[in-house]
Amino acid sequence: MADVDSALEDGDAEQAVIARFRLADDGFGALGDRVTVREAQGMLTEAIERAGVGEFDGNEFGGGEVVLYAYGPDAGALFGVMEPTLRGLPFRPAHVVLRYGSASDPTVAEERVEL
Repeated sequence: MADVDSALEDGDAEQAVIARFRLADDGFGALGDRVTVREAQGMLTEAIERAGVGEFDGNEFGGGEVVLYAYGPDAGALFGVMEPTLRGLPFRPAHVVLRYGSASDPTVAEERVEL
């Protein structure tokens, strides 16, 4: 794993918070699952914008899971704003990856947080 401090010093690097949740079935989840995720997305978007730490970029449903994406200049600060809402979602197992740099950089530091 790359050095987190050196990755954070690169002001041009777009950092990310990527949250992955297991849903009720092997497809796109039940209708209620998708409604719950959409409601959480609204809360995440509002919290991120209010804090000014980045942007919520959307989701991917499929294969029995949903993945939520957010980007900003500091993955730690972004996760700090998102964490209460992410932990409040009922789907498990779940984890978050904090990526401290560009996705195109294979040496970028990442941290995994179990929810």
